Amino acid sequence: MAEPLEAYRRLLGGAVRSQFAYPASFGLQLAGQALAQGVDLLAILVLFGRVAAMGGFSRDEVLLIYGLASVGFGLADLAVGQLDRLPDLIRSGELDAMLLRPLSVLGQLCAADVALRRIGRVAAGALTLGYALLAVEITWTPARVLLVIVSPLSGAVLLGAIWVVATSVCFWVVDGRELANSVTYGSNEFTSYPITIFSDWVRRLLAFVVPGAFVAYYPVLGLLGKHDPLGLPTALQWCAPLVALVAVAAAALVWRTGLRRYVGTGS
Repeated sequence: MAEPLEAYRRLLGGAVRSQFAYPASFGLQLAGQALAQGVDLLAILVLFGRVAAMGGFSRDEVLLIYGLASVGFGLADLAVGQLDRLPDLIRSGELDAMLLRPLSVLGQLCAADVALRRIGRVAAGALTLGYALLAVEITWTPARVLLVIVSPLSGAVLLGAIWVVATSVCFWVVDGRELANSVTYGSNEFTSYPITIFSDWVRRLLAFVVPGAFVAYYPVLGLLGKHDPLGLPTALQWCAPLVALVAVAAAALVWRTGLRRYVGTGS
């Protein structure tokens, strides 16, 4: 057990040291990630310059959803965003080399190419979340304090599981990057807004099949003590950690199935 952990530590350490070797470049990339997140926030503020509410939520309530979703997505992107490279690794045959090592392929992919610049996205989301928590009226209870602590983590785990499932498509469709991105980055856009603003079929697909509604929408309903405008059970507001665990189990099954199917490039 100690040897695999040491191997992962070395992989992660090498990736981190390579990024800090050029501090100016790293700083600019960090700022760029935060700025990109800020542009998305600006879009919400512009929308609320024209409307007073969105899907039954005020501006600060939408910012609470946005902040929670942004932190969750940023952490997931930091942990597993490297899986976007999987199609290139399959085409080049580099994945074959990973299969020969006595380490998890998924662990190698995540540890060897971690991009710390993505912390900028997490920081921007955390600032928005902090502002929104102060701006909205929340009747704090021990359960809600625990909910606001757990929700970003369960959201990150859930989005990370979605990322793994979406990327696993590349084992069947080698050039499936765009399909995977439409699910991963599309989920980020979907979870940043109240699901009530989307059409019925989009809501059914991305809220409950994917299931992005448990990243921020339902936890925010629980924090605010609001009934779901869609009339769904109140218990769903507290189910995000359980849904995240189910998503992890499903992601592990899909990943292992895809990896067993992989037969190499033949090169």
